[in-house]
Amino acid sequence: MGVFRSFFAITGLVIATGASAADRLPEPKLGDNGLHIQDWFHEGFLELEDDLATAADEGKDLLILVEQPGCPYCREMHQVNLRIPQIVDDIKDNFTVVQLDMRGSREVTDMDGTAMEERELVRKWGVTFTPTLIFIPKEAADGSGNAKERAVMVMPGYFKPFHFDTMMHFIASDAYEGGGDFQRYLDDRAAKLRAEGKDVDIW
Repeated sequence: MGVFRSFFAITGLVIATGASAADRLPEPKLGDNGLHIQDWFHEGFLELEDDLATAADEGKDLLILVEQPGCPYCREMHQVNLRIPQIVDDIKDNFTVVQLDMRGSREVTDMDGTAMEERELVRKWGVTFTPTLIFIPKEAADGSGNAKERAVMVMPGYFKPFHFDTMMHFIASDAYEGGGDFQRYLDDRAAKLRAEGKDVDIW
């Protein structure tokens, strides 16, 4: 694909999720490596080409989630965004999620066949924030190059629930194709939801 775009500046939109505290999913636990555990994350062999092929076979895109122990924004993502049932259902329907540890020592094989420890691999990709979400479309399963070179979008750092959910829709709907602009997509989605009588606020 050869498209590696990062989106850094967005407006502060939030949307009422319709999920009360009682409706939220259970709070995730911490694993032995200090990262939060989600039982729907993909448990593969850390061979990213195979993970992408698995995702594509299921009609899904691949989402590589880079975190690190003690990261407050990673904790926020898990304790807020990933406890909203609608968001989690959308991710599970459209993405295969592989979690990597920015400081980890597990061996990972990149899509170009290069094998190295997690911490070396994320440096190779130029990842400096956690959480960082790297989106690789199913169409890239027929491509070449490493994960960075096949990515179509990167979410660097923590996004609030509405922005986070909108990014998932942006990727899953292929709205990025043809130079689609995420900021415009975000604004248009907010306007559409407002027109439907839903609560979207700017702060």
